Amino acid sequence: MTLGIQALLAAVPILLAAIMLLGFRLPARVAMPIVYIVIAAIAIVIWQMPVDLVVASTLQGLVLTAEILLIVFGAILLLNTLKHSGATKIIKDSLSHVSPDRRIQVIIIAWAFGTFIEGASGFGTPAAVVAPLMVALGFPAMAAVMLGLMVQSTPVSFGAVGTPIIVGVSGGVQGPEIDALLSSSGLTMSDYLQLVTNDIVIFHGIAGTFMPIIMIMMLTRFFGKNQSWLEGLSIFPFAILGGLAFTIPYIITGFVLGPEFPSLIGGLVALGILYTAARVGFCVPKDHWDFAPRTQWPAGWSGELEKIVDKTSKMPAMSLWRAWAPYLLIPVFLVITRLTELPIGTWLQSQRIEFQNILGTDISAGSAPLYLPFSVFILVIAITYFLQRMKPSDIFASINESSRIILGAGFVLIFTIPMVRIYVNSGANGLGLESMPLAMADWVSNTVGLAWPFFAPIIGALGAFIAGSNTVSNLMFSAFQFGVAEKLEISTVTILALQSVGAAAGNMIAIHNVVAASATVGLLGKEGALLRKTILPTFYYLLVAGLLGLFVVFFLGPLNPASI
Repeated sequence: MTLGIQALLAAVPILLAAIMLLGFRLPARVAMPIVYIVIAAIAIVIWQMPVDLVVASTLQGLVLTAEILLIVFGAILLLNTLKHSGATKIIKDSLSHVSPDRRIQVIIIAWAFGTFIEGASGFGTPAAVVAPLMVALGFPAMAAVMLGLMVQSTPVSFGAVGTPIIVGVSGGVQGPEIDALLSSSGLTMSDYLQLVTNDIVIFHGIAGTFMPIIMIMMLTRFFGKNQSWLEGLSIFPFAILGGLAFTIPYIITGFVLGPEFPSLIGGLVALGILYTAARVGFCVPKDHWDFAPRTQWPAGWSGELEKIVDKTSKMPAMSLWRAWAPYLLIPVFLVITRLTELPIGTWLQSQRIEFQNILGTDISAGSAPLYLPFSVFILVIAITYFLQRMKPSDIFASINESSRIILGAGFVLIFTIPMVRIYVNSGANGLGLESMPLAMADWVSNTVGLAWPFFAPIIGALGAFIAGSNTVSNLMFSAFQFGVAEKLEISTVTILALQSVGAAAGNMIAIHNVVAASATVGLLGKEGALLRKTILPTFYYLLVAGLLGLFVVFFLGPLNPASI
C-alpha cells in the first residue's frame, strides 16, 4: 500500500466528520458515532490493527472522556452555584458599570481572563469557565462558546504552566538522535526547549496581537444587528491595547522565564491593564455596542443554561468582592497546584488510578482525579457555599441542573475521544505501517518539500483537531517535524515552534473541545454551526504562522543563535 493511499484512507474519518458536521449540519451526537465505527473499521481491516488493541484504545479513550466530563461538570456546577446564590447578577451589574459595551466585556473577560485561565490550567478549561460566565452576563450561548474557543489559540502553547512544551515537545523528540545532536552543540534539553520557546512567543506574539479585534469582528458579523464585519472597528484602539497588553509581557516572560509562565503572566498583566483602562476610559470608543433585544435572537443562539439563568437569577445582599471571589479563587488554586516549586501539585498527581496493560495489550490508561481542574472547581464551590451564605437546597438544585446538561456531552464524547485514541495507537498493526496521523504527515512532507515551513503549522493543527490537545499533537508530531527539518536542512527549532503554534490554533476547531464547551452552556447539537465559525480564525492563524515560517527560514534564518 503506497504512502498516498495510506494518507487518503487515514484522512477518510476526518473528511467524513467535516462533511457531516459542516456540510450536512448534523449534530455531533449523530456524526461522531458514525465516524468512530468508520475509523475502527479502517484500523482493523486496512491497518490490520488487532481487535483487542482497538478495544483497549477505546477503553483508554473512555478514561480520558471521564476526565473531560469531570472538568465540564465542575465548570457548569460552579456557574449554577453562583446563579442560585445570586452572584451572577451582581457580577453582571459590576461589569456593566465598568462598561456596558459588549465588545469591551469580550476583551476583558474572554481574552484577558481566558488567557490567564489557560496559562494556569489548559486542556479546554478557558472555554469551560469563560463561556458560562458570559452567558450569565447576557451573551447568546453560541456567541459565548465561539469566543471561548477563539481564546484557545495564542495562550495554548504555554497552557497548564507550559505542559505542551515541557511534556509535549520534550516527550515527542526525546531519544538518542536528539541527545547526540544536543550534546554536540553543547546544549541540554532545557536549553533546546528554551530556544523553541523563544520562537513560539515571537510567532504567537505577532498573530495573537490581532486576535482581540478578530474576536470582535466575528462577534459583530455573526451576532450583530447589522451582521457587519466592520461594525466593531471603532473598538480597534482598545482591542489592539488588549492584544499588546497580553503579547508584550508574554514575549518577555517567554525569553526570561521559559515556557511555564508566558500565558499566565501575560493574562494577569492584560487583565489588570484592560480593567483599569476601561474604568478610566482609556482607548474606549464613544459609541456602545450591544446585541439586539433577546426576543429578536434566532432560536439557535440560545442554550439550556441560558434559559435557566434567566429564570432564576436574583439580587441578594452581597458585596461585589464576595460575588467575584469564586472566579478569582479558581486561578489562584490552579496556580498553587501547578507550580513545580510547591509540593501540593506533585502530591495531587501521585494520587492516581491506573489501568495497566488493558486487555493484555501494551496500552495503559490512568488518571489523577485530584489534579484535574474539577477538584479546584469543587473546592471553590465548597468555599462559595459558606462565603455567599447559601442554603443546602441551592446546592442540590445546582447539582440537579448541572447533571442534566452534562448527559448530552457524555454521549458525544464517549465516541469522540476513543476515536482519537484509535488514531494515535494505530501504529501498532500487523503491517508495520506508521500510525494514521504520521502517514498523513509523511505524505504531506514528501509532497511539498522546501515549502514545509508553511505546512508545518497545519500538521500541528491536524493533530489538535484529532486529539483536542496541543500537548498530544506535539507528542504525536514533534519527532516527525524534527526529522523533516533535518531532511530539508532547515532549523529544527523553528519547525518545532511552528508545530506548536499550529497545534494551538487547532484547538479552536478540535471537535471534543467544541463539544465540551457547548455542553457548559447547554448548546449541544450546534457543533457544526460553531465549527463553521471558528474555522475562520483558525485559517487566519495558520496563514500568518505559515507565512512567518517561510519568511524566517528563507530570509532570516533561525531566530536563535543556535544552528539546530
